[in-house]
Amino acid sequence: MYKALTKILKTFFTDAQVYKYGFNLAPMYRRSTGRVIEVSDDLHFVKIKIPLNWKNRNFVGTIFGGSMLSATDPIYMIQLMNILGEDYIVWDKEASINYKRPGKETIYCEFTFTKDEIKTIKKNIASDGEMNILKTSTLIDKKGNTIAELRKTIYVANKTFFKDKRKQKKQ
Repeated sequence: MYKALTKILKTFFTDAQVYKYGFNLAPMYRRSTGRVIEVSDDLHFVKIKIPLNWKNRNFVGTIFGGSMLSATDPIYMIQLMNILGEDYIVWDKEASINYKRPGKETIYCEFTFTKDEIKTIKKNIASDGEMNILKTSTLIDKKGNTIAELRKTIYVANKTFFKDKRKQKKQ
């Protein structure tokens, strides 16, 4: 459903607009309490915020750790899917978050892919068919204090390679 809707919306809006407002309107992302606040035109940069509010305030009055993880979880995967396009399979493989201090106010997180990273990914996929990518991000408050460190492992494969690999496993 989301894929078909995205395709329709891209005829009227830019990729960055569809990415930003698609996330912010999607029920599953809204429940995380995160909001996408900035997306570059080429989708290589995304910034989110997680405000402290009644929906994510935990027992001790700070941002619930689950809200931090759920608000950051889908960003890299969907970002990379949009950058690479239809010829690639992109899956989240692993996520971990290391909490450093309580989130007592709105926190922010930035997600970046450089043009060189994308070239390297495409080159490695062309030669090996698949790869795992490790990406890290830092959740910070307005003062720049580190609230948590995020680590994501993302699986990327050539679509044809991936389908052939699955066929072989079934046999």
